[in-house]
Amino acid sequence: MHKKPYQHIFFDLDRTLWDFNKNSEKSLQQLFRDYQLQSTFGSFLFFKSRYEYHNGKLWNAYYQKRLTKKELMHRRFYLTLKEAGNDDLPMAKEIGQDFIDISPLQTCLFPNTHETLSYLQEKGYQLHIITNGFNEVQFRKLKNSKIDHYFTHIITSEDAGASKPNPQIFDYAFKISGANAENSLMIGDDLSTDIAGAKRVEMDQIYFNPVKAKHQDNPTFEINNLSEIKEIL
Repeated sequence: MHKKPYQHIFFDLDRTLWDFNKNSEKSLQQLFRDYQLQSTFGSFLFFKSRYEYHNGKLWNAYYQKRLTKKELMHRRFYLTLKEAGNDDLPMAKEIGQDFIDISPLQTCLFPNTHETLSYLQEKGYQLHIITNGFNEVQFRKLKNSKIDHYFTHIITSEDAGASKPNPQIFDYAFKISGANAENSLMIGDDLSTDIAGAKRVEMDQIYFNPVKAKHQDNPTFEINNLSEIKEIL
């Protein structure tokens, strides 16, 4: 396969480098203990499943600009508590803030993250992040996980004024980094945001699919382990 002369590599952060599921579960377990939520939910798994349900719906509303960041941060916990019979908004706000504080302290990365980023850096690629996450959380995740030094630019949806897959965030990333679609590659785990967004601006993509989920999409490349990036670049 002919290799394009890529110069800029844009990574998604959550679920691509930073193991969001593991780190989120650790954070939720701490909140479950700290706020003695067993009396409300019975089991941690029930609390986690209901939180994830409400969190997913509210993130979609946030992407569609039907919900503010401030509302999302506490409302996901308020709706979770309320469903279990605990209608306590002040407590939900406190838990929401604690989650924002605790989450970036978790440092589980996907296998071969450091090795792959080091390899790409040594090969001379300019590495960047494009993330839909909140500024104060994402920057701390990168720093605490000790991977911030690999990246030249951290592009967030907050700064860009748009979330993936909106072309606006990619155009903003190109402007900030001096890159363009032709010399860039997007690496991410989400077909509907990372891959679809890159396709909209005609940028090549690597779909990171560690669980080997079946799909009908057609990304430029697909990998199951970050180490496979070495075979492409």
